[in-house]
Amino acid sequence: MNYKASGAPKMGKNAPRHSEHNQPGSDKNPFGKRPSKAELLERMKAAAKAETKKAPE
Repeated sequence: MNYKASGAPKMGKNAPRHSEHNQPGSDKNPFGKRPSKAELLERMKAAAKAETKKAPE
């Protein structure tokens, strides 16, 4: 018996299941609008500082 032929058909491997709401190139996130590395580090440090203030258990 050929077990490979039974069951549901497989989806294409390289196709996403759905489109993201904020994918690059969309209206909400156009190309060329990426934040710089410094801005990213500032956001990460602020989030880490807020997390340490929030959870002193």
